[in-house]
Amino acid sequence: MSNRMLAYVGFSRPYRFERAIIAFVALVLALAVLVAAGWLVAIEELTEFGPRAFYFIYLLALLVLAVALVRWPRLAGAVLILALVDFGWGVGSYALRHAALGEASLLPPDKSEPQRFQWHALLQAVPIPSLRFTSATGLAISHTSEGTRGRDPTPGELAARNVVATFGGSTTYDIGAGEGDTWSDRLAAALEQGESKGRFFVVNHGVPGYTTVEHLIQTAFYQTKFGKKPRCAIYYVGWNDLRNAHIPDLDPAYADFHLPSQVDSLKVRRVGGSHVTISPLLTMAMRLISANFDTVRYFVDPYGREPVAGDDPAVDALYERNIRAISAINRQRAVATIWVGQLLNRAQLSGDGRYGWLPLVRDRDLWPLQQNFNALLARTAKELGDIYVDVPTDSFGDADFVDNGHFSVQGARRFADDLAPVVRDACR
Repeated sequence: MSNRMLAYVGFSRPYRFERAIIAFVALVLALAVLVAAGWLVAIEELTEFGPRAFYFIYLLALLVLAVALVRWPRLAGAVLILALVDFGWGVGSYALRHAALGEASLLPPDKSEPQRFQWHALLQAVPIPSLRFTSATGLAISHTSEGTRGRDPTPGELAARNVVATFGGSTTYDIGAGEGDTWSDRLAAALEQGESKGRFFVVNHGVPGYTTVEHLIQTAFYQTKFGKKPRCAIYYVGWNDLRNAHIPDLDPAYADFHLPSQVDSLKVRRVGGSHVTISPLLTMAMRLISANFDTVRYFVDPYGREPVAGDDPAVDALYERNIRAISAINRQRAVATIWVGQLLNRAQLSGDGRYGWLPLVRDRDLWPLQQNFNALLARTAKELGDIYVDVPTDSFGDADFVDNGHFSVQGARRFADDLAPVVRDACR
């Protein structure tokens, strides 16, 4: 290092240790940033030109700026502190989550994808119409002009076809499947076989996170798509309603926790929420602003409570009420109602931990709760004269899911094949 450079950073007479400390810390932090980036590259969690790559470039730029400003130690120190905070919160929170010691990461995603959903006054979030893109995981995603998942009907295609509407959460939207591979797509393909060819068109109303509260609103106000009322409606439900299990004094429309949380889960807030910026400090500041000044707020935060075992009669009652209300609307419109109880990947739901979506339910307690819900759904459907499809749970294994409850391509195909005979008969 030249004498001029040494003097600049305070390592030559007259010594300026305030400069030297800043330069030394910046050098050490730069090495730490490079090591962290190398680790993420090694585990295939860092690629070129993604938000995460720009995060590391941003950190290195801050450190270069800190060294460039060492003649003004206070200013350089402020920039260095910003780099330290953003490195600690970003890489640190990711490392904790990677080690299963934390739940949320402030590190920007490795790959970016466009916004999928937009804010809605009643449903909180709905799919953006006419959206087509490839997800960060490489899945082709398409939204129709009516804001449903899948493809638009061709001109005149619906004239001679009965519409089959499918309702559900992320397991109906099918976040683990690309176009043509969702269970709604596979059901449409199965219905094109044999004598039913050309008789049905399937419309996928599924939206991640939706409970029977949202399905009730969808059924009442948004059931007709492409100008044609459905002949029958399939509801694949349960898991998302259980998210509200054991929340004290639960709002009867899940408006104290679940509905506001959808604004963040589906990233439709303008500022803050679940959005992650290039700076973790800025991310936290935006979240603080949104939590305290945004109109959409949480009235209950159940994540700080201890989990509770056993059934929740309050949620059971609300779930049954919503089922009956949906059924009544469909009956008045002469729309056949088909109910399907949720399937879950029991192989991944055996521990004492909580994977996050259900704040007060341990993993090992989820399937018993879901079984209770499915039994309740079956009893209520029979009483109402609706159809309940008892999909054989034991025939679905770990390979049929991509995680703890969303179908793999194989699982979606098998699920659709189980439904197809019932749909052919009920929706003709």
